[in-house]
Amino acid sequence: MSVQTFFRMEGISKRYGGVRALENASLDVSAGRIHAILGENGAGKSTLIKVMAGVVAPDEGRMTLDGKEISFGSPAAANDAGIVCVFQELSLIPDLSVADNIAISNPPTRFGMIDRAAQRRIAEEALRRAGAEDVHPLALVKDLPLSRRQMVEIAKALARKPRILILDEATSALTASDVAKVFAVLKRLRSEGLALLYISHRMNEIAELADDCSVFRNGRHVATYAAGSKTDNEVVELMIGREYSSVFPPKPVRTDSAAPPLLECRHLTWTDRLNDISMTIRAGEVVGLGGLDGQGQRELLLAFFGVLRGLKGEILVEGKPMSISSPAAARDGRIGMALIPEDRKTEGLMLPMTVRENLSFASLDHLSRGGVIDRKLEERKIEEMVRLLAIKTAGLDIPVGSLSGGNQQKVVIAKWLMRGPRIILLNDPTRGIDVGTKQEIYQLLRKLSDAGAAILFYSTDYDELIGCCDRVLVLYDGAVKRELVGDEINEHALIASALNIGDGQSVSAMEAAHG
Repeated sequence: MSVQTFFRMEGISKRYGGVRALENASLDVSAGRIHAILGENGAGKSTLIKVMAGVVAPDEGRMTLDGKEISFGSPAAANDAGIVCVFQELSLIPDLSVADNIAISNPPTRFGMIDRAAQRRIAEEALRRAGAEDVHPLALVKDLPLSRRQMVEIAKALARKPRILILDEATSALTASDVAKVFAVLKRLRSEGLALLYISHRMNEIAELADDCSVFRNGRHVATYAAGSKTDNEVVELMIGREYSSVFPPKPVRTDSAAPPLLECRHLTWTDRLNDISMTIRAGEVVGLGGLDGQGQRELLLAFFGVLRGLKGEILVEGKPMSISSPAAARDGRIGMALIPEDRKTEGLMLPMTVRENLSFASLDHLSRGGVIDRKLEERKIEEMVRLLAIKTAGLDIPVGSLSGGNQQKVVIAKWLMRGPRIILLNDPTRGIDVGTKQEIYQLLRKLSDAGAAILFYSTDYDELIGCCDRVLVLYDGAVKRELVGDEINEHALIASALNIGDGQSVSAMEAAHG
């Protein structure tokens, strides 16, 4: 069956100062197909879709739609042409309702006023199409967890009735059941004749969804191929431009299981989210938190970091009970704790501020003498972090928001490492990060643990838990249901424990339930 291109980009180039984001890039998009866009962070994918969506104007090149040359001066112009993008950075307004957000660009009116009943009907239909019927249209966005906000963002895009729907890491914040719903929606939209561009670093998602794949590297189009025609290793080698080695560093053989724990909790309980959790982490260990999303993993990290109020139970550091009443207390030198948050955009970085300011902000007390910042010490520490994490930036004095997603995440990690923490809490730190940067982060975690840090690592990616962790605690309904060690850390056991079922069921049956 022949596939006809109805949208084309040719010779697209875009520079930001001295940084080349795109150079002579091209892309062909066909109706009724899901086209995956692959590449490391910084490869040009985000700039490419921003050009398509009218967010930025290219320096050179042309675009055609239905054979006619087009250009967009704004996202609204692209929307009018039927090109709608769901960006990784959510565009929702937290203090407005779900219905207000979905209809915000073109609310229905009656007698010159917003027709609230019609707006609610539009929202309900959009949420239904997105597979998010459980989200109430009158709920405030700020009251929704991140995964539900992402579903609202997808519903908002579908309400605009797109011809081309672009999804930029649209499943990175979703639960497994939400991902299954979104996949069903995308497959239905494809059958209805929509063109879908899908950006993801999760190779299993690409394998399930994509018809066509295009790889970008260093701002250039490298290859387009039919999905399934290349192995994962071949694809990754196209993305990173070098031979792909093992993703995860080897785990050391542990011989100090009797060593006293560096961090311990006993009978931690908080509202209905944490239920009598007791656990230990020793220096040099990477302990994973598994389970379906929303089973108390994030709350456990926040409990250790002094964020939660009304917490019951006991937290001990080096065997001594500690009152951790705030993040400031958690990062105090006696405890030495750091938390890498879930959402780097809103919780980890100050996007308009410079790379330098973001790196040093959490360590100003360590960098000051008599209330005055020691600039030479600050510069030396920052240079060490940039080198250690291989942060790619055009300079330290540019806004951190201008960096690629992977390099932004490196800045979040680096700013905490500048304090020399000995207990490191990570909340899904590789979400939306490319494979090359993931590999660097995995190696860094193992290097830090080998140096004596105790690491508690929550991830929604089973492969990460299997590849990175010495032990995995699987949470269900706010309680630790199983501890997996060594060869027990495998996909079968993780899924069975996450669903709180026995090991006798087949993996396929469990995965069906998981979806």
